[in-house]
Amino acid sequence: MRALITGAGGFVGAHLQRHLEECGDEVTATDRVTDGLDILDAAALLEMFRRCQPEVVYHLAGASDVGGSWQTPQATFRANAEGTLNILWAAREAGTERVLTIGSADIYGKVTAADLPITEDLALRPVSPYAASKVAADYVALQAFLGYEQHVVRARPFNHLGPGQTDKFVAPALASRVAANEIEGNSVVRVGNLSPQRDFTDVRDVVRAYRLLVDKGHAGQVYNVCSGTAIPVQDLAERLISMAQIPMTLEPDPDLQRPVDIPILLGDSSRILADTGWKPEIPLDQTLEDLLNDRRKRLQAEA
Repeated sequence: MRALITGAGGFVGAHLQRHLEECGDEVTATDRVTDGLDILDAAALLEMFRRCQPEVVYHLAGASDVGGSWQTPQATFRANAEGTLNILWAAREAGTERVLTIGSADIYGKVTAADLPITEDLALRPVSPYAASKVAADYVALQAFLGYEQHVVRARPFNHLGPGQTDKFVAPALASRVAANEIEGNSVVRVGNLSPQRDFTDVRDVVRAYRLLVDKGHAGQVYNVCSGTAIPVQDLAERLISMAQIPMTLEPDPDLQRPVDIPILLGDSSRILADTGWKPEIPLDQTLEDLLNDRRKRLQAEA
């Protein structure tokens, strides 16, 4: 299968490229940082699509910094909504057979206990500018299916983590502080709000889900990609410091608080299980251990 990955230079893109190649796919990887291709440049996108003639597109490119979106709402919206519009247009013009767009569980926003676990049919109540941009992108993809009969499948991943993730996200940020403390001999790990509960899945399970959705997902459908278990960030932090080589404690830091924190995100994965057979396989402790070891290696390389 000839596959194109946008945003291939990012955390998920790198894992996805590795997985697709292991499955025998012919992969074209593009990313603004590595090759300069901007998804806001529709003409350049179309030229690239016609050149590589992908059968499927995994659209991962866009703005992913939830906290940073409060300072850059316009750029975030353009990257995620207009960028998705351009990808879908280029795919139609070039005759690409299938497109998988990657959304986010953040679009569910303010949920109540009665909404849990979250199904794909729940009303969208975005809180952050990032989440609003992802709602727009989701509807752009839905319109492509309804209006153009384009074969588009939409994924809504919940929190995913693993080796290679940047410190803009809670788990790698905590792992980096633990790894740095081991080198420096510090015992205090600074933390933000630990009360939110999140549905965590290993990125290697997530990219496996993406390929299955391209292969078996129904056109026009949307799928949660999640574990179906909510873990408090407090528990995540405690598991990481328990893996440390020296004793450590957690200490709240007001500077690490987000403007708004959604109390809980817990997904229902029954639809993706029914249509593709996917379910996560990698235990959370294994993911955290791999993430922490990745941070240790990076810090040692920088020393």
